[in-house]
Amino acid sequence: MHTQAAKLALIDAGAWVAQQGWVPATGGNFSIKTDSGFVVTASGFDKGKLTPEQFLELDATGTIIAGSGKPSAETALHLKLYELCVGAQCILHTHSVAATVLSRFIQGEQFQIRGYEMQKSLSGIQSHEETLSIAIFDNDQDIEQLAQRVAQSHQTTPVIHGVLIRGHGLYAVGRTVQETRRHIEGLEFLFACELERIKLEGRQ
Repeated sequence: MHTQAAKLALIDAGAWVAQQGWVPATGGNFSIKTDSGFVVTASGFDKGKLTPEQFLELDATGTIIAGSGKPSAETALHLKLYELCVGAQCILHTHSVAATVLSRFIQGEQFQIRGYEMQKSLSGIQSHEETLSIAIFDNDQDIEQLAQRVAQSHQTTPVIHGVLIRGHGLYAVGRTVQETRRHIEGLEFLFACELERIKLEGRQ
């Protein structure tokens, strides 16, 4: 994708994500692979009101080649996910209430769910009877260290649709912007359903 088209796609995605209430304050960060490397949101901007000037252009190694402002501290995790997820072209990181709370409630290292028709909104899932697994990682201000833990987990449990960071939010991955948006919407529905189930049943 050309750089300008990538920025416009992320501006549109940001407005949509913000409308859902999934990027409060200046939370979240977005990126797309481009012909020359990557485009990523600069830190500290309202993701629902992005402009082309609020992006940084990076080369394949993550070095800034154009743009002003400070790159998100989590850029290293974006780059690692692109390295791990073959074919990934877009990553959208959100801070929804459901994803944040559920990631803290679940004590294990995987969010596992089955029985919901909406699972089929995620690429590769063909039936509600399949078990969907999303890895959960403890939050870490050392993003390089967090990225390495994601890489180690990926060796045995590949990242396909995204990962949850405990108490932080969701990183959704897709082969296109549209697929990534669909993964976010499907996962957020499932997160919300599970939180409601937990409230009703009083257990995980």
